[in-house]
Amino acid sequence: MRSIRVWAQLLGVDGAVVEDVTVNGAGEVIVSVRPGWRERDRCGLCRRRCGRYDSGWGRRRWRGMDLGTTFAYVEADTPRVNCRTHGVVVAAVPWARHDSRFTRPFEDQVVWLATNASKSAVAALMRVSWRTVGSIVQRVCDEARERVDQLDGLRRIGIDEISHRKGQRYLTVVVDHDTGRLVWAASGRDRKTVLAFFDALGEERCKQIELVSADMAGWIAGPIVERCPDAVRCVDPFHVIALATDALDEVRREVWNQARRAGNTELAKDLKGARFAVWKNPENLTERQQTKLAQIQKLNAPLYRAYLLKEQLRQLYQVPASQAVELLDGWLAWARRCRLPSFVKLAATLKAQRAGILAAVKHGLSNARVEQLNTQLRLIVRRAFGFHSAEAMIALAMLKHGGLCPQLPGR
Repeated sequence: MRSIRVWAQLLGVDGAVVEDVTVNGAGEVIVSVRPGWRERDRCGLCRRRCGRYDSGWGRRRWRGMDLGTTFAYVEADTPRVNCRTHGVVVAAVPWARHDSRFTRPFEDQVVWLATNASKSAVAALMRVSWRTVGSIVQRVCDEARERVDQLDGLRRIGIDEISHRKGQRYLTVVVDHDTGRLVWAASGRDRKTVLAFFDALGEERCKQIELVSADMAGWIAGPIVERCPDAVRCVDPFHVIALATDALDEVRREVWNQARRAGNTELAKDLKGARFAVWKNPENLTERQQTKLAQIQKLNAPLYRAYLLKEQLRQLYQVPASQAVELLDGWLAWARRCRLPSFVKLAATLKAQRAGILAAVKHGLSNARVEQLNTQLRLIVRRAFGFHSAEAMIALAMLKHGGLCPQLPGR
């Protein structure tokens, strides 16, 4: 291999011809190159071959991968071309993205590091500013999303929201259940945001959606019915059981308040300590909690009835789908006449969601994948100590969990 070609390989400059290598007074390595004949006179945006417009503003430098502790730069002419679509733009170069001051290998490494470490750490390691890391992440994400259609082939999806900042700042996220990837995210938690996703999906691909998992929020359910009439909505089991647990705790607090008002401090103390005994699943109770539950069974019928209602509803997701219809209908009938206001209200809520609950049992679909992804997104927020804008978080999330992150250079 010719010695001058070694520099092209060290800097990852593909599709270019190395003309010269110099070291300036600051000890920086300057590699002068020109695009290969196949890469000349192409639009910087669409990369179509175009007629040359002029010589541009002279030579330009791009920061390349460091050579040990030494800065390295790629230098070349930057002519402009006249594209039929985009007008007069700077010609594309094979070693860098359009409107960037860094080579592709440099940006790919920055992005890979940013998805696995804080921006401050990446900035210190790569010797760039914190804001430069953010702009590189946004540029690489935008290019990747133009190249890959993440909404293609969706059949089973999950929709949920996540808080990314104080002050009721939410993102709506959509996850593909078949691949586990984040396929869409946008700022907001309302009907308009969900409709924006279906607009991006398109009418034809909306018809291909078979199953959608979500909670019971109306701002999600309404657009699903409108845009995907053939899709089956599966109500997330976790949210169903969470509502039952909240109803149970409401009964426990009411019984506790009644005991306090009646001056029965001993019973009030026992009820306050019984919270985890009635919350936990029976198979996970400690011996002390089992004793406490037995005392509740003997001394407090309303609270124990609420506990049995919660456990009976939990069994809905343990039985075969063929038995689920009868079990749910029986539970609804029991809850309506149980004389516990919180469970009577819950029965009315679950009756309205009956079809979605049974669909989740039949298809075995929940929002567990989406909740797992939300945990990963919270880790991104925590590692960054928050984001100034939702777009910055979305770009990093799409790179990390949308399958858009580039490989490390040379891998």
